[in-house]
Amino acid sequence: MTGLEIKPELTGGNLALVLIIGVISLAALGMAAMFRSEVMAAGQGTQNMQNIAKAIQEGAQAYLTRQFRTLGIFAAVAFLALLALPADDAGVRIGRSIFFLVGAGFSAAVGYLGMSLAVQANLRVAAAANETGRDPAMKVGFRTGAMVGMLTVGLGLLGASTVVIIFKDEAPHVLEGFGFGAALLAMFMRVGGGIFTKAADVGADLVGKVEQNIPEDDPRNAATIADNVGDNVGDCAGMAADLFESYAVTLVAALILGSQAFGDKGLVFPLLIPAIGALTAVLGVYLCKPRPGENGLVTINRAFYISAAIGGVASVIASFVYLPSSFADFDGVAATALNQISSDGADGNPRIIAAAAVLIGIVMSAGILALTGYFTGTEYKPVKDVGKTSLTGAATVILSGLSVGFESAVYTTFVIGGAVFGAFLLGTGSLTISLFAVSLAGCGLLTTVGVIVAMDTFGPVSDNAQGVAEMSGDVSPEGAQILTELDAVGNTTKAITKGIAIATAVLAATALFGSYATSVLDKLAEVHADGNVIADFFVFNPGVLVGVLLGAAVVFLFSGLAINAVARAAGAVVFEVRRQFRDIPGIMEGTGRPEYGRVVDIVTRDSLRELVTPGLLAVLAPIAVGFGLGVAPLAGFLAGAIGSGTLMAVFLANSGGAWDNAKKLVEDGNHGGKGSEAHAATVIGDTVGDPFKDTAGPAINPLIKVMNLVSLLIASAVVSMSQGDNQHDGLRILIALVAVAIIIVALYVAKQREVEFGDDAAAEAAAAPPVA
Repeated sequence: MTGLEIKPELTGGNLALVLIIGVISLAALGMAAMFRSEVMAAGQGTQNMQNIAKAIQEGAQAYLTRQFRTLGIFAAVAFLALLALPADDAGVRIGRSIFFLVGAGFSAAVGYLGMSLAVQANLRVAAAANETGRDPAMKVGFRTGAMVGMLTVGLGLLGASTVVIIFKDEAPHVLEGFGFGAALLAMFMRVGGGIFTKAADVGADLVGKVEQNIPEDDPRNAATIADNVGDNVGDCAGMAADLFESYAVTLVAALILGSQAFGDKGLVFPLLIPAIGALTAVLGVYLCKPRPGENGLVTINRAFYISAAIGGVASVIASFVYLPSSFADFDGVAATALNQISSDGADGNPRIIAAAAVLIGIVMSAGILALTGYFTGTEYKPVKDVGKTSLTGAATVILSGLSVGFESAVYTTFVIGGAVFGAFLLGTGSLTISLFAVSLAGCGLLTTVGVIVAMDTFGPVSDNAQGVAEMSGDVSPEGAQILTELDAVGNTTKAITKGIAIATAVLAATALFGSYATSVLDKLAEVHADGNVIADFFVFNPGVLVGVLLGAAVVFLFSGLAINAVARAAGAVVFEVRRQFRDIPGIMEGTGRPEYGRVVDIVTRDSLRELVTPGLLAVLAPIAVGFGLGVAPLAGFLAGAIGSGTLMAVFLANSGGAWDNAKKLVEDGNHGGKGSEAHAATVIGDTVGDPFKDTAGPAINPLIKVMNLVSLLIASAVVSMSQGDNQHDGLRILIALVAVAIIIVALYVAKQREVEFGDDAAAEAAAAPPVA
């Protein structure tokens, strides 16, 4: 049992503070609109550039429109399922379902609006690099990211503060729906967008670079438009939605645990910290001004570190101003519960606990930034070593990149694990306060999210800008060099933000796991009125070990499905691009025009089809384990998913980042430069790494949070149906079997697609061998 029955009463000064936070969220949205207007005011370059950018815009818009139609079906089903789940109050059940749609809508809005600006900013970055120089080009790219960052912060704070204002003491239960909606939609957008972007990228590279020996964004390659569309639907829309749900779910976990630990102040304080982050994010954006001759990555990192430091100081001040110095100083019903906790050993200072937890999160984000930059940056030894192995072929490039990924996963996990354990120790004896401290570490990390999102979006915008410039042929050699430099900076910032997103996911998932545990224990205490709470919830139950294995297995299966989906879709792209080189006269001479739209259609169709199976697995696996095996194995399932998911996500992200930048090293003239055997070897490494770092790896972040939120939502029903006098074993097992059956059918259908693809590909390859 948690020993906590707190009903926070949000009145007076606390309610006013939440209203102020709501105003800050609106101000953040206002800043997003201002940054957008600054970007749109920049020059648009030549007519040829504008025509290419328009094709990218149309492809991205068409994909997202079709994707949202598909995801609308899932949202409707989830909405009805949430209405059917039990809740203590009908208003809470309805509110939870409605705010599920709000969370999903906000996640979709961040992705869509971020993408819609990015497809217009790429043109403007290319034009600025060609006409006015590096610094204006970098400003346009970073302002684009800043718009998405402020949109993420503004909508996240707006949604959470609105729930708190409307539902007050019941807000934590309603927030479960808000977080679930954000996470579910982000997972689908991350998987679908990731499959799209990497299928087009891999297909374009394998035929264009390796077989035809033409540049990456050469307009003669039929996959180039699809590749640039993919940067936007995957790296902009998908990643923006992913970072928004990380923001939202971390807030949700903190508010749920905060209401239990600190009562009404625990419902307000987690909103206060990211509100401070919204203000420091604006400062970070304006600090991002390159000095003469300075590498762009140094400029961006400096802005991050300064804004993070100021956010940390402001958060400590807020902790000491807002929170009492003793648990006994809390008012009303919260004081009674917290005094009880204090008698159990939690006799620390709430101010110090909160301030230290927030600082742990901020320091962890800085540590992850430095560590990821080391393992994926072109100026450091790991990537240089991968680049050297290109002299001995593709196999050694693959081996060295895998080694970098495995090693970096260990060190990154140490940093994340140290932060989680350090925050947990702050609880000084109370499980609830310890878990709240972990969630506050996540809130500390949220103070950096505005700048982090800006860094992330800068990557695909600069990549797209280089593509627009190369396809148009209207950029000077100096402008092309500027865009190459910005693209290399963007590659590293994308890798860094993936690392921080993983850390956020672990902190949020750990806090949600704690919420699941306390929810189950409270429900067990309610069912077992004699106080005999079953001991098999704990690790001595062998079912827990089974759950751990199943949770880890789902992460592996999910990753395999995502990577295999890219392989299938990329294969289709390869055969289509080869066909066009063979059947359309004059492509290589520049007199024939490739059919760009056919490739866009192929990857759109395949990516939307392929995202269904991983999505069903994420939602239904915890339902199958919980209703089939019970609450204890489900706890083990979540622990296994968090542990294996952390390692797998970092491994995939950093392996892919190392391969990508090793290719950049060679393309910059090292080890033989473009067109050499070493270049071909690093292109192979990069194509292997593409689905690692941009599809499967980032998708694990929302995966583990979706599974934790599903588990939290069904916890009460699982206990009720499996314990006490009102057991429904038959219905419980039936639910589990239906979930398992749906997963099996989805996997079977996916495998059948693979067989059909293999037969078609073999027949086409026999009829038309690849171009030499």
